[in-house]
Amino acid sequence: MNGEYSATDLCRILRLSASGLRSCLQASLLPVCRSKRARHYSFQHLLMVRTAKGLREAGVSLRQIRTVLDSLRQHPGEGGVLSSLRLYASGRRVVVWDGQSRWQPDSGQFLLNFDSKPLGTLTTLPRRRRMPPSKRQTSRAWFERAMRLQDESPVEARRAYQEALRLQPTLIEAHLNLGLLFHHDRRLTDAEACYRRALHYAPTLALAHFNLAVVLEDQHNTRGAIAAYKAALSAEPTFRDAHWHLAQLYERLGRRRDAFRHYAAAKRLSL
Repeated sequence: MNGEYSATDLCRILRLSASGLRSCLQASLLPVCRSKRARHYSFQHLLMVRTAKGLREAGVSLRQIRTVLDSLRQHPGEGGVLSSLRLYASGRRVVVWDGQSRWQPDSGQFLLNFDSKPLGTLTTLPRRRRMPPSKRQTSRAWFERAMRLQDESPVEARRAYQEALRLQPTLIEAHLNLGLLFHHDRRLTDAEACYRRALHYAPTLALAHFNLAVVLEDQHNTRGAIAAYKAALSAEPTFRDAHWHLAQLYERLGRRRDAFRHYAAAKRLSL
């Protein structure tokens, strides 16, 4: 199942409810699963759904989201396009930045960069020797390479994440993504180690606590999972999925009052 994500994975990674996931899948023109284990999605699909979620939260209409994503699918270099583009949205206006130019994907119009200062008289500047990239820049390049490889070659993606972390051990996103790759391969001990390293550098990161809780739950470490879910909620009390998973654990333990309390919190947060 290398490079594949279930609906449960998408909900956990993107912190979506089941209904929210269905809405984002529809906006992305992707098939909607009827069962959480009936269909799997690629890493590129995950990026599409993440983009749809961001546009929805920015107030963009469902119809416009479909138009925007359909346009981006046709963008040159489609294979990794969404991992390299930056989208900005405000109401009905969506702008894409690829590092060189800005355009509106629904209309195809390119935009001028009005933030640039006007040019004065041109002068000849002395040549400066190009400095080699810093460790931080090289680490980021390895991280972006790993993001592109996750779908087609998870093994190479893991190596790229590890190289990024060798150069910059504090790169939290690399620890989390590497942990997910290990988790999907059922290398639970390795996944746990990645999440704990992320927490070493970011002890209040709710998502790292949540991912750790999930892997501990898969290892049948119920006490550790409960503690990790509680830590996620301590860092972010509105983390709906942490309430939901914690309620399910309490229900299996027969702690009905605690289960009801967290089910009720999850329901309130989904309204």
